[in-house]
Amino acid sequence: MTTLFLVRHGLTAQTGRTLYGQTRGIELDERGRAQAEQLARRLAPLRPTVVYSSPLERCVDTVRPLATARRLPVIERDGLIEMHAGSWTGKSLSRLRRTKAWVEIQHRPEEFRFPGGGESFAEARRRAVEELHAIAKRHRRGRVVVATHGDILRVMLADLTGAPLRRFQRIVVDPASISVVTIDRDGDPRVLLVNDTGDLRRFAPGGGTPTWETPQVPGAGARRPARRPGGNMRG
Repeated sequence: MTTLFLVRHGLTAQTGRTLYGQTRGIELDERGRAQAEQLARRLAPLRPTVVYSSPLERCVDTVRPLATARRLPVIERDGLIEMHAGSWTGKSLSRLRRTKAWVEIQHRPEEFRFPGGGESFAEARRRAVEELHAIAKRHRRGRVVVATHGDILRVMLADLTGAPLRRFQRIVVDPASISVVTIDRDGDPRVLLVNDTGDLRRFAPGGGTPTWETPQVPGAGARRPARRPGGNMRG
């Protein structure tokens, strides 16, 4: 079983202000660099075995302190890159929110494609989920950190939970947050944690057998309530 720690990149000066898509050269700001250091302190005790990232600087720099602490390379994968926003790249979010197309994104994202040769959400989900499963197959018993982008994480998590693409907007993924997923040898996922910014020590090796790794015995897990003498069962 592969355990995947899915990380959204830390804050940049443009986070929440500009749709920068696949633009290169967008680096973490002071807040984001502090988040990256904190992320390393949270994840290093879990002894990750490999670190993957979107090739964009804001993701690579988010996991660089962790990789340095663990003496691991950061493996960049194009399948984890942010969505191609087409002609919307570089535009302010406040301006885009006033367009009719923005309403379509909110209510019918499965039908939307970014104008000007951009990517669709369906395409982004397909390549991101395929990349994630490929990583899991390469590291069958690995503890894998994967750094990527907000919308990529949300469409991934929607797919992994079996939610339709049109509902992915209901998932919240904050900057520098961690979501935890396991994928077994048959490719079946379990989503254990979403959008966490707190203590992860329960995932550390040697911390006891996590409930998701404990074999399930048919019929076990719920005790049958005792019947009251001479009475009926009551809910």
